[in-house]
Amino acid sequence: MREPLTEEKVFKDPVHDYVYVRDQTIWDLINTKEFQRLRRIRQLGTTYLTFHGAEHSRFSHSLGVYEITRRIISQFERSGYPDWPAEERLVSLCAALLHDVGHGPFSHSLEEIFDTDHEVWTCNILQGNTDINKVLRQVSEDFPDKVAAVIQKKYPKPIVVSLISSQMDADRMDYLLRDAYFTGVNYGTFDLERILRVLRPYQGKIVVKESGMHAVEHYLMSRYQMYWQIYFHPVTRSSEIILRQIFRRAKELNEQGYTFRWMAAPLQQLLNNSLSLEDYVKLDEPLAQTAFAEWAEESDELLSDLCRRFMNRQLYKYVTIDNPDESLLLEVADALSSIGLNPDYHMEIDYPFDLPYDVYRPDQNNGEKREKAPILLLDNEERISEISMKSDIVRSITGLHQGQYHLYFPEEPLRENIERLPERMVKLFKLD
Repeated sequence: MREPLTEEKVFKDPVHDYVYVRDQTIWDLINTKEFQRLRRIRQLGTTYLTFHGAEHSRFSHSLGVYEITRRIISQFERSGYPDWPAEERLVSLCAALLHDVGHGPFSHSLEEIFDTDHEVWTCNILQGNTDINKVLRQVSEDFPDKVAAVIQKKYPKPIVVSLISSQMDADRMDYLLRDAYFTGVNYGTFDLERILRVLRPYQGKIVVKESGMHAVEHYLMSRYQMYWQIYFHPVTRSSEIILRQIFRRAKELNEQGYTFRWMAAPLQQLLNNSLSLEDYVKLDEPLAQTAFAEWAEESDELLSDLCRRFMNRQLYKYVTIDNPDESLLLEVADALSSIGLNPDYHMEIDYPFDLPYDVYRPDQNNGEKREKAPILLLDNEERISEISMKSDIVRSITGLHQGQYHLYFPEEPLRENIERLPERMVKLFKLD
């Protein structure tokens, strides 16, 4: 086991005021090249094209998750709660710090096109030939595997997993507060201090004192609002669609043997589905955006147009439609084809939905395990109940939010060819 730092390190943070580092292992992990790479990965992907302040990184978010986890554990230790396994402190802090280290540029769009998983890459980084692995092995030879098991939700003590992966974990609490701060909205704010004070370790789980239920309700409502006002904003969804189309077209051209005017080795391996760990950690958003700037000059008109749109924020327009059926979508596709557009790339239906809180009661779910642990309340007589059993507010938001269908398309070529479009399509696209 490694010694603590001789002098505490402090990061000034706009959300938590300060982030405190007291362990040599944590300090060394922060200074690895793999963790420093997170400075070059935006936390909110393309949201900066909608909310210009959303330039914060996964580096700052990861520090925030670490800090919330540190504060929770410190509170448990100060209070001397017997149900907190004190020996799990360092593995919990390392998992909190490193939980996002495997994210790639514009990660979720990248994952969808190339069928990758950032948690798999996170574990590859923890367990592979990396600087992070070397630091973790200084604790013990099996320590990288322990941290990876927490990320994989396979760690033998669920209380450790729930710190960073539950329905009210350090990850969610930080990203809501941080994303609200940098997008300049109030939706994501909630009383973090109150929540931290009412958390308790109890019988291998983390529970909430029932007196703190209203603070948890506020947190869940904040999450609900952030998803519908920020994460699912239709303009952000438009930029994500174009981003996915860029990667999809580049992959398609690569499979056809197309010669790109510029290509970095990690991107080439990505398109070939042959990424090594060494090249994966070279992928970041500056590299991706350099490629987009170069590809904007490609001879392939489709890739060139998509890249110019993304780099210059010339996004697809959207219209709201009710329950589009197959015949309508075929009619739209035919209309786009008639003016020389490619329906596979120039139209997309988007229907975002979210489950603000997943009610989990084994007796009503045939024992099925949920990915995220439920929020449990502890009353004065030490009885545990799932929060929706006590909260009218939580029950009211447990159903899927009924979103709207949005049809996305490039407006300019449709306006230029408006006389060639059926009147029904002109009205649908709101070109009149």
